Order: sequence, then structure tokens, then C-alpha cells
Amino acid sequence: MSTSATLTDYSTYLDAFSVDAVIDRLDDHRDGQLNAFEACCGRHLREGRGEATALVHEDVQGNITTLSYAQLAAASERLAGWLEHRGLGQGDRIACMLPRSPQLLIAVLATWRIGAVYQPLFTAFGPDSVDFRLGRADTRLVITDRANRAKFDGLASCPPVLSVGGADSDHQADLDWQAALDSPPIATPAPRLAPEAPFLQMFTSGTVGKPKGVAVPLSALPAFALYMELAVGLTSDDRFWNMADPGWAYGLYYAITGPLLLGATTHFCEAGFSAEGALAFMTRHRITNFAAAPTAYRLMKASGLFDDARETLQLRRASSAGEPLNTEVVTWVESALGCPVMDHYGQTETGMTCCNHHALGHLKHVGGMGVPLPGYRLAILDAEHRELPSGEPGVLAVDIARSPAHFFPGYTWQEKHPFAEGYYLTGDVVVRNEDGTFQFAGRDDDIITTAGYRVGPTDVENSVLTHPAVAESAAVGQPDEIRGEIIKSYVVLREGVEESEALADEIRQQVRERLSTHAFPRVIEFVDALPKTPSGKIQRFKLRADAADKAATPAP
Repeated sequence: MSTSATLTDYSTYLDAFSVDAVIDRLDDHRDGQLNAFEACCGRHLREGRGEATALVHEDVQGNITTLSYAQLAAASERLAGWLEHRGLGQGDRIACMLPRSPQLLIAVLATWRIGAVYQPLFTAFGPDSVDFRLGRADTRLVITDRANRAKFDGLASCPPVLSVGGADSDHQADLDWQAALDSPPIATPAPRLAPEAPFLQMFTSGTVGKPKGVAVPLSALPAFALYMELAVGLTSDDRFWNMADPGWAYGLYYAITGPLLLGATTHFCEAGFSAEGALAFMTRHRITNFAAAPTAYRLMKASGLFDDARETLQLRRASSAGEPLNTEVVTWVESALGCPVMDHYGQTETGMTCCNHHALGHLKHVGGMGVPLPGYRLAILDAEHRELPSGEPGVLAVDIARSPAHFFPGYTWQEKHPFAEGYYLTGDVVVRNEDGTFQFAGRDDDIITTAGYRVGPTDVENSVLTHPAVAESAAVGQPDEIRGEIIKSYVVLREGVEESEALADEIRQQVRERLSTHAFPRVIEFVDALPKTPSGKIQRFKLRADAADKAATPAP
């Protein structure tokens, strides 16, 4: 627990806070409407900061590309002209499956430039995940590259594909990225849209049932900017690296949208994570502000490579999101990396809402969630949706009427109603301390948080069940020192099928290919039956307890 006398006091900041003042800083038109391209790029040019670096990208071969805000605007406006020529415009969903690359950033900004809605696709998704998202959103165009192109084969319905690298022998109808980028720039002004208009089409991670749609409105931009300024503590002279993949909310919200809103420099590392690679990237690019999931910090610590890194790194601030950091990791970051690390809480639906703020002075408890992001009032509710006093655990909720930065309007296709009595219900069980800070007391028991990704058991179980040898399946989280949790599947085989490690590997591989490389069961246990209630519901709490016991007991 610590405070800083050099920071703006949290309570003092709240006394003067106005979300309208934040909006005025993000949009120089000040007409009550917004456009994400204008807020993230266009206005920086008008303010004379076009030559500032927007992106530093390093590919897997170590080649480095930079884009200034002026270059980003020029490229995205050429692509926007091509999109407009094809009849795409306001409200259309444009999906993108690309690695962390300049092309990805250009695609995002071009989509916003025409008032369309950007839809991220994680590069590790299998065809089932892709097919569901494209069909649900009625996606009008897919942007991808040759490395990911095959993931769109055999889908129930695939829109036209714009391919980085162009058509190949198997996909001769694909449209060519370079030809699109050589188009004349768009001539029409960026459309001014109502704050309620969506600019991102997200999907939840499918914690219960299928993933739910989250159409993020333009009114989210002030909240994204506030998080970057106050919680991450990002400044214009920072060299910022958020390791999160832009295929998911934290990466798209806060490795792309948030830094660009502030006119800062964001970094993309296209190579997959390794502790050695992360250290080299931080050193080479002199990263000053860093964000990652707890898994990354644990792997960095376990490698031993960072133990004396503070002598060579230039880090000033570090942030973490996805699951709570423990005391050991927090102490290690401060000692080895030479900077404070702050824990942050949020959801796809709300963005980050409860944080330990780098730029604000308040009590900071190790392992705690922090205090509400300015613009939010958080409450703890009982089962009857009544507010609970400090010290009593209940469901964390957003008091909508008293949260001017809150933007979530509900799920896109009304898959679930998460509101009650004027509150948005997060589903997470939390306690508010007497000092006004919040901390986890538990969570929705079915959710598996593995390496920072929130995974629901249903999709995993359904993918396992598609194997012809499987009769029943249940998925739970098993404690893991590095990933926090790993996915464990309990599998009942069909009559006459013999269990084997080869069969377990076959099931794992099938789920990896069909669902995602982060959502497959690393541990499979064959069982004769699953524990169930009298009504036939699987008692996952018994399986979670069993998985925890077996993880804590070394195998003989």
C-alpha cells in the first residue's frame, strides 16, 4: 500500500471532473457528434502534429516500420476511398484478421474514416469462431493475408475478401490490398455521427454460451482516453508498448484506440511472446510505458532474464489487466524492471472501470482493483440489487445514472439483459473496502481466466463433443503457476472406446483447430461419469475442486 504526494489527488481530480471537457479535447468540431478517425488521427494533423510517430512496428524478421500520423492518415484515406467506391459506408461491419502490422492499423482507421464499424478477428481463431462472428454481424468485407486466408474456407457464408498479398491459386476471386491502397484518397468528409453510433463490433469471450455481441459506441472514446491518461499514465513523450493482441478488447481499446486518441506512439511486435524477445524489444525501442497480462510478467520473472533489467531498461510505468497480480510479482516488477506496476479491472462491455491509477494519488493495495475510473460510480449489490455497505461481498455494478463515462448500451442482439434497477451488472463478486478501494472476492464460477483470456466452458465442451469418441465433456479452470489457470476437460468416452494419451492429444488438437489456440484443454482426464445435480446439470464446482486438488498434489 502506498501513496504519492507528487500526483494529483484522486478526490481533488473528481471534484473538477467533467466528461464534456474530455470530449472537447478529443473532437475539435464540438458539434455534439463524433468520428473515431477524426478523434484518433485527423485532428492531430489539424493541430500541427502530423509528423509525430503514431506506430513503430517490428516484424518477425526484425524489420522496423514507422508511420507518422500524417502517413497513417494518407494511407487510410486511400483505403477509405476504395471502401467507399465498393459501396461500403456508415454502420457496415468490416472484419480484419491480420497480425500486429501497419496494414492492421491502416485498416482500422480506414474503416472509421467512412463511418463503418471495425470488427476484430483474433488470428488464433479457428473456422467455427470465425463463422459464428461473421454470420452474426452480417459482415460486409473481410481483410486478411495469405497466412490466415485458409481460415475463411468452408464457412457457411463468407463476404468478399481483401487480401494482403493479393489473390492466390486457391482464392482467385480475392481482392488485392496493394491495388486498394493505390486508390485515390476519399474526397468526402469524415461523417459526423451521433455518440450512440457504433465504431467497434466486439464479441465477448463466450463465458456462458455463445459469445455475445458488444457494439461499442463512439461515446466510449472519452472513457478510453481517461484510462490511458490516468490509469496507464501515458504521456505524449512515452514510447508505449501494450502486448495485448488487438484481436481482443484490451489490445484494440488500449494498444490502438487509446494511444492514438492521445497522439502518442504505440508499438507493435509481430513476433510471438518470449521473455528473451520481450527484453530485446523493450531495450531496442527504449520502451518507457508497458502494459501486459499477468501471465507475461510471470513468464518474464520465471525466465531470470529480467532480474537486472532495471540497469538497462527505460521503463517508467507498467500496467496489468486480466486477473489480479500477486504480491510476489508486484515486488519483482518494482525491483527488476525498476518501475511501479498497477493493476486494472475491466470488461469488453465497459472497458476499464476500476484501476490503480499511475497519474492519480490514492491508496493502492497490492492485489486490489483500485478505485473507480473518473466518470464511473461503482456499487456492490446483493441478490435483490440493493447496495451493500463496505466489507460485504456482492456483485460489482455500474450506477448508470451517476456514471457519465459509461457507454455500454446492452448486447448487440439482446443475447442477455445485464441491467437491473438502473445498474449494469458485471457478474463479478467484489468487496469495497472502508477506504473506498475495491478488491475481488470471487468471480463468476464458470469463467476460466487463462493467460489473461476469459474463456467460457461451453464452447470448449461443445468442441470436445464433436470428436466421435466423446460421449460427455465438462471444462473447468485448473490452477497454474504461469497462466493463472489452464483449461482442463473431463471426458466421458463412448462405450467401447479405450482411453489413451494419443486420443487425448487428438482431442486437444481438434479443439485447437476448431476453436482457438488459447481455448483448448491442456489437461484431459478421462472419467466414467460427470458429477450432476438431480436435474442433470453438471456440478462444475466439484470438478474445479478436483482439478485444484490434483494440481496441488504431485503425480506419483
